[in-house]
Amino acid sequence: MSLSTSEKLEILKRGVEEIIPEKGLEKKLNKNKPLIIKAGFDPTAPDLHLGHTVLINKLKQFQDLGHKIVFLIGDFTGMIGDPSGVSETRPILTADQLKKNSETYQEQIFKILDKKKTKIEFNSSWFKKMTSAELIDLSSKMTVARMLERDDFSKRYKGNKPISIHEFIYPLVQGYDSFELKSDVELGGTDQKFNLLVGRDIQKSFGMEEQIIMTLPILEGTDGVKKMSKSLNNYIGLQESPNDMFGKIMSISDDLMWRYFDLLSFKTSVEINEIKKKTKEGLNLMKVKKMLSNEIVTRFHGKEKALLAEKEFTNRFSKGNDPTEIKLIKLSMKASSISIIDLLSREELGVHKLCKSKSEARRMISQGAVKIDGNKISDDAILVQNPSENTYQVGKLKHLKIKLTKG
Repeated sequence: MSLSTSEKLEILKRGVEEIIPEKGLEKKLNKNKPLIIKAGFDPTAPDLHLGHTVLINKLKQFQDLGHKIVFLIGDFTGMIGDPSGVSETRPILTADQLKKNSETYQEQIFKILDKKKTKIEFNSSWFKKMTSAELIDLSSKMTVARMLERDDFSKRYKGNKPISIHEFIYPLVQGYDSFELKSDVELGGTDQKFNLLVGRDIQKSFGMEEQIIMTLPILEGTDGVKKMSKSLNNYIGLQESPNDMFGKIMSISDDLMWRYFDLLSFKTSVEINEIKKKTKEGLNLMKVKKMLSNEIVTRFHGKEKALLAEKEFTNRFSKGNDPTEIKLIKLSMKASSISIIDLLSREELGVHKLCKSKSEARRMISQGAVKIDGNKISDDAILVQNPSENTYQVGKLKHLKIKLTKG
């Protein structure tokens, strides 16, 4: 049974931050012909993570509705470096680094997208042919004043921080991609809004119908605070082992779990709302989180490995068994001791911090949820000696070995 335009819109709008203009998307869908849907990824790192899949999942929805998907690998723009959301100029990557990274991208995206129905493009294929005169002509289509409307450029300019000319070129060449691909819709993160709008401007300047832009939220990492990033060590990589992927998803907070459901799950909004309703009626949140973990691990590793990962997780954590591998963090400090409250909530632990705050640490101790070397503690005034090396457990899921040294 074919879907109505309103039903298609309901599917496509889920999890989307903004559609510009929304009426324009409805108009294009009403034509009942395949649209060209574009999303670009600069291969600046070798691995994709779940944060990237927010966009890829949306591409999949368009693909399932019969539209043409263009997965654009920005091997040319990657050499420039996307200045979006950064406070200083990015280092320039070599062509060889970008080539190696792009090869891994192609291996990973087809865990979600249909390979036969996905077109892979490299923007170097047209930019390497562009003459200097053509680049100057492209540059004439945008003013410096317009570029300084970008929040990140504006802050750097006002703060007397350098902005390189090649960074101004980035939104232009990304926008030119949309002209080359004749895209009807372009997807991007909320931090990409300016670049996506430039794509509309470039298309218009060449006499082309402007693309619709859809911005999607930036997925928080496992810490629930900052965006998912390998550099912040709060990411879940697509190439991680089933056990690691399952365990990391299980480690997120209950609040973050629902956001992951909305942005990562292929379940319908109706199904997710039904699960939420059941949790209010008493369904165990641990079971719900396992449901999410199982779905995502199945997507990237298959059902059998997902079930084995769940079994391993249950054996290691839910039954109270000690995990076989515990992260070791070394902390150097001058003091001869530190209170257990301060240690559990210490900022230097970064994403491995066992408690978000001192008050949470006190609460967890009072609830009997904290163990040192397997022994439950009830006194929040305990001092941990320096030097020492102990294994700390908070709740069922958080384990960390901390080695204190004088320094």
